[in-house]
Amino acid sequence: MTAIRAMKFSHLIGQEVGTATLIKELARGGMAVIFVAYQKTLKRRIAIKILPKSILTPITAELFQQEAEAAAILSHPNIIQIYEVGETSDFLYFTMQLVQGRPVSEYLKMARRQVLPSRRILPLKMTFETIIQVLKGLEHAHQQNIVHRDIKPSNILIESHTQRSIITDFGISHITQGANDKIISVKGTPLYMAPEQIYSRKIDHRVDIYAVGIMLFEMLVQKLPLPPYGSVEELVAMKLELREQIFQKIPSEMNPQLHQEIDRVVEKAVSSDPDKRYANCREFIHDLGAYQDHYMPRSRVPSS
Repeated sequence: MTAIRAMKFSHLIGQEVGTATLIKELARGGMAVIFVAYQKTLKRRIAIKILPKSILTPITAELFQQEAEAAAILSHPNIIQIYEVGETSDFLYFTMQLVQGRPVSEYLKMARRQVLPSRRILPLKMTFETIIQVLKGLEHAHQQNIVHRDIKPSNILIESHTQRSIITDFGISHITQGANDKIISVKGTPLYMAPEQIYSRKIDHRVDIYAVGIMLFEMLVQKLPLPPYGSVEELVAMKLELREQIFQKIPSEMNPQLHQEIDRVVEKAVSSDPDKRYANCREFIHDLGAYQDHYMPRSRVPSS
């Protein structure tokens, strides 16, 4: 159990943080806890992410600050909105948009639990809408020279009333320009990490494209066709050794609703060679739109 999961925060309920009052705990992550709060000045509910100073290290403080700064300079409907960054005697915090919805990871879990095998795959319309919106948000981030580096289903929220996809958790994002241009260390979730990210080599926006490709594959099938592995270390070793051959089947073999053209799209997105991937999100969006036009004409999502 991590330190943050063992800590109690009930005493913070009712406490004022910045211009808001903490109402209830919402979620916990690896190094922070998120509360629902009420902002009196604007009469709205918001979320507040808190990092206790009692577990603070130079690395966690840097990542926390980095998340706030990276997201704060981005303004896009598919990226979580950051309002304020601050500090109290006990913790660092930032306030942000409160999203009423669920992460894609929960939708995947619910689908996998369905009794009928045909229901264990997400609807194609939902998958394409989600992936295209994520790519639009990433396109904006990349234009600001920000690479997310940890795109995965649990970091994509789907807003309940609009079905809008919102990218969250820029905690290990990497600003790719400036005097301090460097990699902090190997950070990310191994399944979604591009080989160059695992190697801790210099990375660029194409690591996000790789991660979106893996996420697309995962949403299109019941289960990613990976060889069995027993640990994260084994998974990393397999990814580096097998490269593209790590996938034992192609999407159209696993989902009868898919045309073989989607195999080319996924294969290009998850290429181990970044030069063979989509050069940018716009190209990826274009090919997904073309697939919709030819093979899903009734569920076309605007690509601009």
